[in-house]
Amino acid sequence: MTGRELPPSSPFAGDDGTADPAVATALEALATGAGTVAAVVDALAGTRVLVPVLAELEVEDTVVHDGHAHTVDKEASAGIVALRAPDGRTALPVFTSVATMAAWRPDARPVPSDVARAALSAVTEGWEVLVVDPGGPTTVLVPRPAVWALAQGERWRPAVTAGVVDPEVREAISAAVAPVAGVVAVDAVTGTRAEVAVVVELVPGLDRAGLDAVLAQVNAALAGVELVATRVDSLELRPRGAR
Repeated sequence: MTGRELPPSSPFAGDDGTADPAVATALEALATGAGTVAAVVDALAGTRVLVPVLAELEVEDTVVHDGHAHTVDKEASAGIVALRAPDGRTALPVFTSVATMAAWRPDARPVPSDVARAALSAVTEGWEVLVVDPGGPTTVLVPRPAVWALAQGERWRPAVTAGVVDPEVREAISAAVAPVAGVVAVDAVTGTRAEVAVVVELVPGLDRAGLDAVLAQVNAALAGVELVATRVDSLELRPRGAR
């Protein structure tokens, strides 16, 4: 897959290829458990990243995330490489330094770009996430809402912080779902299969067709909430019968 043309590298003529100090610090903190992905994204804003260009097609690569190695598809054809993340989404890999790119692929050619332009390129291509330093030593998957925020030059506000769903997000989900017929109560909590889980308490006695109809309406209601679309990376539904 051939990616979009990146901006000219002239603004980075004096770049020595090392990582931005603030980004390096944020990554080190994340590796020790003292930092957060949000802090890494904040540090990345306004910095230079390196986008790899490969000359030949590759079929797979490994990305380490949360301490686990994931085999992912990789596509390239004399252009920008795209990684297939474990959840199936396509990711643009970006590197903080020449050294981290060389550790990933010594034959990759680094193309410098400010992070906003790199994020915008990913968004334009329909690539939903960024992978920072996929070859380590610390790899970060930048979620879709954070990619959008970087592309727009805005600060990312995570939907979940320290295991708690942001009250604004929780309220928006409740306001959208509560009016759905068949819903008794609704809450938003940290997900296990997705970033946010929408816990929906349903009227008792629903058959399969009734359950499917209610959940379809819940999904439609959530899809229509702009704040959910822009703040929440992924959702899962947890239906349960009324107590």
